[in-house]
Amino acid sequence: MKLGEVAKRIGCQLEGPADLEIRGVAGIEEAGPADLTFLSNPKYQHRAAQTRAAAVIVDSKVEFMGQPLLRAADPYIAFARALEIFYPPVRPQPGVHPTAVVAPSARIGHNASIGPYVVIEEDAVLGDDCVLKGFVMIYSGARIGDRFFAHSHSVVREDVTIGNDVVLQNGVIVGGDGFGFARQADGSYYKIIQPGTVVIEDGVEIQANSCIDRASVGATRLRRGVKVDNLVQVGHGCDVGENTLLCGQVGLAGSSKLGRNVILAGQVGVAGHLTLGDNVVVSSQSGIPHDVEPDKVISGSPAIDNSLWLKCCAAYAHLPEIFSTVRKIRKYLENNGVQL
Repeated sequence: MKLGEVAKRIGCQLEGPADLEIRGVAGIEEAGPADLTFLSNPKYQHRAAQTRAAAVIVDSKVEFMGQPLLRAADPYIAFARALEIFYPPVRPQPGVHPTAVVAPSARIGHNASIGPYVVIEEDAVLGDDCVLKGFVMIYSGARIGDRFFAHSHSVVREDVTIGNDVVLQNGVIVGGDGFGFARQADGSYYKIIQPGTVVIEDGVEIQANSCIDRASVGATRLRRGVKVDNLVQVGHGCDVGENTLLCGQVGLAGSSKLGRNVILAGQVGVAGHLTLGDNVVVSSQSGIPHDVEPDKVISGSPAIDNSLWLKCCAAYAHLPEIFSTVRKIRKYLENNGVQL
């Protein structure tokens, strides 16, 4: 494809020859003379200047580096659109594989692709253009919208509701029982049944081996546009706000409530029955034991304001010498008759 056509299709302003042939998309260091690459972080500009790529997607502030440039308001988004041009997703052909088991009462929309050994139980409903790869399990009473894509070994449990344009990566379980057990007098635990449900709204993607537990009462809810990374645990009764990101190994205890546009970086833990306001950002490996006001950036365990946490981290590296100094001061005072 000609560079001018690529620029037009991804919405960029071209600075360079329009007839340059582009055959693929690659990273700055891996790109070859027929590839398109991108620069979204200015600190990597020296790498972009040395790239072998045919052209580079940049923002309006980057100066000419010797290669043809495609200027974009957001180079990362433009790069993502370029990937879609050269590597379009492959959709399986519509049809039901002969090994699939579909209950007579299940209802499946138009153009569905049902792969090998899929099981769809009684009264389940799927919308149009759905894809279920091999070994997907849809329990009875599930309600699923259009353009649902479930990768192998993902599970949608009974009576779960899923909206349009939802993607489940491999091994996702939506609607497993919440962790509800009551301690008895003899020290054993009595299981509390979990008759609630899970509601997944439009445009949500849940990545590999993450679990969204059903509520004991009411619903666990992932609102529109939520993105869930691998190995994430969302406890029963949680409510995750629109366009929130839950990164790898995040854990939400039961009844946590997250606002819109929240970002929880990897391995963040949130205690139960807490509320995090809109636009909260929590850095990796932080533990949250309390409610968090909107627009806060917090870090550490227990989590505190990020700017204070950075000062604490800087001081932590000097603790041995600080302790040594305190011991010397204490010894000096004691030798001079000062009681501490």
